[in-house]
Amino acid sequence: MKIEQRLEELGIALTVPMAGPGQYGKRYGKMKPFVITGRVLHLGGHSPGMENGVVRYPGRLGHDVTIEQGYLAARQTGINCISTIKRALGDLDRVTAIVSAINFVACTPDFFEHYKVANGMSDLFDEVFGPEIGLGARATYGAPSLSDNYCFETSLIVEIA
Repeated sequence: MKIEQRLEELGIALTVPMAGPGQYGKRYGKMKPFVITGRVLHLGGHSPGMENGVVRYPGRLGHDVTIEQGYLAARQTGINCISTIKRALGDLDRVTAIVSAINFVACTPDFFEHYKVANGMSDLFDEVFGPEIGLGARATYGAPSLSDNYCFETSLIVEIA
């Protein structure tokens, strides 16, 4: 099945990646949103993004963000990642594996359910790409804060055809 057809069936609309061509620019420093080397696509840090100039799901788990909100933040981050993959490759059917994700959850020191938050992105990738392609390795770490007060951020490695 074509991935874009699957997205439509799931009612998932891709977002417009924030960065223009080339580097991210002044806001986050000099870096590229993605790099392709051989059959590997590396995505730089992705977050849930903003809506109308306001951070989606701001704050920290264990303080002012619930696990359910964190899950939705991770899911939205996954949608933003898929959007960047589409931008990088032009064709989502070129994805042969989600290799790994390094995830960060902004949280209090006594929050220990990072995996429940990260499941939002993993579940999305499984739904969209299927378990053979969409489920890769992952690590999820707690952080005292993230840029712009996001509660979730990821960096992704994708194998491509």
